[in-house]
Amino acid sequence: MCGQGGIVEPTTDETAPALPPAIEAAWGLRERASKGPRPGLTLAGIVAAGVAVADAEGLAAVSMSRVAKELGAATMALYRYVGAKDELLTLMVDAAYGESPRASGQGPDWRAALRRWAWAERAALHRHPWVVRVPISGPPLTPCQLSWMEDGLRCMDDTGLTAGEKMSVMLLVTGYVRNEVLLSVQIQEASESSGRRPDEIMPEYARRLARLADPVRFPALHAVLASGAIDQDDDPDDEFAFGLDRILDGVEALVHGRAG
Repeated sequence: MCGQGGIVEPTTDETAPALPPAIEAAWGLRERASKGPRPGLTLAGIVAAGVAVADAEGLAAVSMSRVAKELGAATMALYRYVGAKDELLTLMVDAAYGESPRASGQGPDWRAALRRWAWAERAALHRHPWVVRVPISGPPLTPCQLSWMEDGLRCMDDTGLTAGEKMSVMLLVTGYVRNEVLLSVQIQEASESSGRRPDEIMPEYARRLARLADPVRFPALHAVLASGAIDQDDDPDDEFAFGLDRILDGVEALVHGRAG
């Protein structure tokens, strides 16, 4: 995992808030109990098994007992490393993100760098779509996710934006990425449950909508229907690129305003 290997040292500030167990585990700060037989498990192995179960069977299939079965171990053996399922999910999400793309900014190329960063996050989430189903319990603290945050912020090094504005841009971009992935996952699930291909869903929707969208009451919607835009089989990559570029257009306007 990204954070193991002495990347961080425990703080000596006694007033600092305690770290959640999952975060300590992710950074290698939590010692495993020395008593008992020599273990045959590792934290990284447990997390990898959890990711494998989620990839193959979905997030709902992940449980301490299911992951233990995947490893051929007793369920209680996992608790020597992972305190609860929520802790395991936190570590699984971090592992699913993996190493960040290291897309640092290069002067006026900040936009291209941030675009690469967003596409890389989208690819990571599509590799493990169950990640967008994991409830967000707070701001990121795990090693891989902090690495992604660092690299995203570095894309904007030379923009002239304030630190707060950079964080807001990060939230805007990653929110767009996660929402787009969640929407595509839900469309795929709807397709599978109905037995229809994804390219059949929107044309059918357009036909139903045409029966309901009165041109007097819904003139703008009727115009879109008449154009055929709704029932077109648009490339998801093109749709994602369109939305991302519109967000970056707004950020670019802000950057130019700061330069002025």
